[in-house]
Formats: sequence, structure tokens, C-alpha cells
Amino acid sequence: MKPLGQGDPLRLGPYRLHGVLGEGGMGKVYFGVDASARPAAVKVLLPELAHDGHLAERFLREARTAQAVTSEGVARVLAADLAGGRSWIATEFLAGPTLDDAVTRFGPLDDAAVREVARSLAGTLQDVHATGLVHRDVKPPNVVLTSRGPRLIDFGIARPEHGLTLTRTGQIPVTPGYGAPEQVLGQRVGPAADVFSLGAVLAYAAAGRPAYTGAEITAVLYEVVHGEPDLAAVPEALRYLLAPCFAKDPKARPLPSQVAAAAAAPRQPEKLWKSGRLGEEIRRREVAARRVTARPAGPATGAGPDTAGGGPGVSRRRLLLAAAGGGALLAAAGGGTAWWLNRGAAPSDPFDVPPAAQVQAAPLGSADGTPTPLWGPLQDVADVGSPAPLPVRDVVVFGASGGGIAARRVTDGRERWRVGDAKADAGYLSIGDRLVATADAEGTLRTWVAATGSPRWTVDAQVGALLAADARAVYLLTTDGRLRCVGTDGKVRWTQRPPLSLAGGHPVAALGAGHLVLCTQTGDVAAVRAADGARAWVRKGQADGALRPAVDGGTVYLGGRTLAAVEVAGGRQLWSLEPLRPPRRGAGGWGPPAVTGGVVHALDCDALRSLHADGSQAADPMMVAGVVPPWLPPVVQGNGVWIVESQETGVSGLPRSGRGQPQTYALAGGPPRTIAASGNRLFVLNHATLLALPVY
Repeated sequence: MKPLGQGDPLRLGPYRLHGVLGEGGMGKVYFGVDASARPAAVKVLLPELAHDGHLAERFLREARTAQAVTSEGVARVLAADLAGGRSWIATEFLAGPTLDDAVTRFGPLDDAAVREVARSLAGTLQDVHATGLVHRDVKPPNVVLTSRGPRLIDFGIARPEHGLTLTRTGQIPVTPGYGAPEQVLGQRVGPAADVFSLGAVLAYAAAGRPAYTGAEITAVLYEVVHGEPDLAAVPEALRYLLAPCFAKDPKARPLPSQVAAAAAAPRQPEKLWKSGRLGEEIRRREVAARRVTARPAGPATGAGPDTAGGGPGVSRRRLLLAAAGGGALLAAAGGGTAWWLNRGAAPSDPFDVPPAAQVQAAPLGSADGTPTPLWGPLQDVADVGSPAPLPVRDVVVFGASGGGIAARRVTDGRERWRVGDAKADAGYLSIGDRLVATADAEGTLRTWVAATGSPRWTVDAQVGALLAADARAVYLLTTDGRLRCVGTDGKVRWTQRPPLSLAGGHPVAALGAGHLVLCTQTGDVAAVRAADGARAWVRKGQADGALRPAVDGGTVYLGGRTLAAVEVAGGRQLWSLEPLRPPRRGAGGWGPPAVTGGVVHALDCDALRSLHADGSQAADPMMVAGVVPPWLPPVVQGNGVWIVESQETGVSGLPRSGRGQPQTYALAGGPPRTIAASGNRLFVLNHATLLALPVY
């Protein structure tokens, strides 16, 4: 838990606030205590969103929805005040691990526990549905295991039956692998959607792994709609209970009452949560909760120097000691997420991390003349050695002047957040368009919410350089030259020696088709399997330096001495093209390619070439003023292909059709220059200057 900061309230209604449990893209959750020393999780809509009628509607509905559900199986709403500028909801504070945390720490639940979770959650869903609501987000992080049994939390996207989901712009209205097919397809949903999610939760509890998996979020969603659940690790005795829940047709799924009856749960289920390692963990957290809120003997004397906001008997020292001394607590924030009171750690489920707000694409500019910047140039904001800018929805990240990394809004260039102790030259990556991954000077892998800069999980991964990431894992080079994969659950999945020498500096990499493809500083290329880091193939002498590969489908495209198309899995060459001039003394050859819409764009000496996936010409070549190493991949945005040219020329956008005049924005000073694009905005780093250009 973090201490209260500048701008945080000291009191909301009857609750004295003692610290921040967590912050997401929409709200902030505080730990509060009322006059009776009763703890609560108090959720507040972020001030900058209070005037957004769409989000305010969701927040108001969340309170009304949670209050309407009176089942013993949910976290109760204690109070709410929806008047004035600070709308808040206080909910029951639950001490216990979430289901995903329990399975991660102690392994799959046994037969009796799975049956009891099935009975309990099915009964709770029956109560929820009786009020005319559909929860819509039943998943392991939203199930808290307490000494009284499982409790369902988070009614943030619950809706009346057959109602459309109300979400913040840019959010996925379903948790991949747990949302029903009709939710994935954006159709109206009913109670049967919660039954599908219940089946996925029970499969996870019984097997210790999700029923639907994939390398990308889209692959998981595809499997939910078109594939079948993987129940191989579910004990045979439990499959009859889960399998009917996964029916594609909502009408074919059982009712919650039928699931509860079929579960055949044990007669004394309370013993399940009071014994074994899981029972010990629940009891430990309950003791910590009592310690935090314990009132001292004698009357309260008000707020002294050791109190956090003046709550009776709850001192900041006691609160922090209880949290740090093994008393990890879990707050069920009613319509919010579960947050840990344990050194500020974030939820283990990466899908609980809020996405950055999606912004509207900028209108296309004119193809004639010189583009006028959308904003900037911002002078002396970037580090001269910064890697290329990284757009992540509503922010663009770069190495900051003076050290660390900074994020500025893509719409106007105003600073959104800054992290001073991040090591920018180790790189930064986007994880699923939600988190930004960085490393610090000690080699710790650190993650931040892209929209807000709020810290999330960290791993002591000995990071030397970050290579690539997707929604499920980060791939990196360690300080001692090994390849390492860290899952977004914060666990190291594998560590391997690279299949070729990485002498001379950090390699560049691309991820796709289940493989990580590396190009070293000496121009050698290797592919390893993303699942375990095992060698797939090696290709020597492809280039004279590190040129970033580009993966599209099952093919990786490589620049250098040739432009080669190679099978990602096996390394078989599909075709290759010679350059206009072979590489020599830093000139000639093919630059690193970029692939968009099945078309490969790459610089061939002084010409931009556009090719189909079979190597045939897709558009007429276009000449450029000249490019010198280090070559950068072209950036395709709008109707143009943007490249960084040498000397005083600057940044040029060439028509994708191969016909027409290029558009150039002049830059002074020569390299280093880097570019990136998103949402019809081209971001340019020129030395220490950052600007955004429109595209046509």
C-alpha cells in the first residue's frame, strides 16, 4: 500500500483514508476505516474523468448494481455518496487470496474444493440473476477465497439482462478466455454468459491453467468463438461438471442451479478454507486485517503524529507494519479490482490492468507541401540517445532528458508521467497495449500502466536489454548474455544461452509465429522457440549489422546482403532479392523491412521498394535522397511510407502507391533521428526534440 499523496483526500464520508490500495485507468482505491474501526475499500472516480458523462454513468450504475445484489456470496456495499465532485463507493474489505493467486501459489484445487467453488459461485450467480443482472466478468481474479468461502467481486461491467455493455472507450468488454462467445462477438448477453465464464473459472481451478490459450489476445478470443476448451488437465471426475458450461449456444448451457446441484459439494465446506496451506494463508491475512484495525485500550485521543488521517486507533505505523510484516490483505473494491496491501504490488492477472484510453485518430493531412506539426517541436525534452518513440494508445513514450523515461499525450504533447529511475537505453516495450515495460539500473524488470504511469509488477530479471513483448510475456537479454522470458504473471518462464554469439552489442528482435527472431550486431540471424527458448535455426552472414527483422504470419523478412523471406518455424528460405549495390563500408544493401497489409516495404540502397509476400513488385520503386546507417525500418501510416533520410533532408513520406510526390519535413543536425507512428500521427525524435506530424 502506498501512503496518501498530494491531492488525495483525507476523508470521504465517514471514512478516514490511510493509504492508496491501487489506481487504474478510471478510478483510485483507498484503504479507509470508519469511526467503528471497520475497514473498507473506498473507490473514487479519477477527478479528470468526473466530467465524462459516459464514465460517470458507469460509476453511478456500478454503485446501484452492487447495492442491488444482497447475496452472501458477494462483497457488500457499505456506503456510497454520488453527490458533489467526489463520487465514491465503499465496499466490504475481504481478507483472503484471489483464486488465481491461490492456484499460482499452491497449485490446482483438489476435487472437494473445486466442487465447493462450483456450488458457491453458481448459487451466487443465481442470486445475481434473480435481480435481473448479468455479472459479465466472472474470472479467477474476481473470486476471493475467504474463511467463509468464495466471494464474487467487481460489478463494474454488470448490466441488466440483455443490456449492452458500457465500457470506457478502448477497453475490451470481456476478459479473454473467460468471456462467452456472444460477448466476444459483441452480441447481447444473458445469464448464460456468466455460466460459460463459471465453467472457465472452474477449469482453471481444477487444472491450474486456462481452458483457452493463445500467443495473442486475438488468438484466445478466436478459440473461444471457434475452438474447444482444453480440459486435458482437468481430472476426469470433474469434466462432466464443466463441459456443458462451454456450449457455444447459450441455450444449451445449464442453469446455475443445475451446476450447483451437479457439483455434489462436501457437507462441511467451511473446513476446506480453514485447513492446509490455503487455510493457513487465509488465516494469516485475517490476523493481519485485525491487527491493522485493532483499537487501542482506552479512549482514542485523535490524530497524533503517528496517525494516518486521525482515525481512532489506526496508526500509519501499525498499518504499514501489518502490511509489510506478512499481513498481506485483499480489498474487494465492490465495482473495482482487487488490490494488494503488500509493497504496492498489482493484481497477478494482467487483464486486470486497465488499458490506456483509446483516442480518435487524427484527420489525414494534405499530400501537398510541407506538413505542419500537430504539436512541437518540443525542445530539450528527450535524451539524445533515446530509443525510437513508443506510441501506446493515448501516450508516446521516450527516453527523457535528464534520465529515465517520459510519456506525453499523443493529442497535444503535454507530459502525462515520468519515471526517473528507468534505464532508457535498455529499451522499453508495450505489453498488450496496456503496460509499458522498462528496466532500472539494477536490471529489475518494471512495468507501468501506460495511461497513468502507475507502477505494476516487477521482476528481478537481470535485464541487459529488452527485446520484444506480447500480451503474455516479455523477452530480454540478461546482463550476462542469456535470453530470458518473463511471463506477465511475473514469473521467469525460461532462461537459455543464445544459439549464436551476441558479441558487439545488443541484438534486435521480432516476435511472431511462436518464435523470437534475433539479428546480432554482426548481422547473423537466429530464431528460438518462444515457448521454451530452444534453438529453431541460425542464418549466418545475413547483414553487416543489426537490422530488425519483420514477421508477418509464418514468414520473417530479413534485410542486409539480400532481402530474404524465410519460414519462421524452420528457417527455410522462400525467396531472396539482391540489392542494387551490395553492402560496403556502411552503404548499399537492403535496410530493415516493414510489413503492412501483406506488403513488404524496405529501402534498397537509395530506392524504396514495395513487394508482395511472394517477392513480386507491389508498387513502383521511389528514389530517396539517401540514407546512411544506422538504418531504421520504414513506418507505414495513412497513405504513405515514412523514412528518415540522411543529412539535412529530414523525414519523408512516400506514397504507398509508388506514384506521386513525396512529402518532406526538414530536420537539422543529422542523426540520431527516430520515428514511430500511430493513429495518423507520426512521432519524430530529432536529437533532444520531439514533435508530431500529420500523415496523408
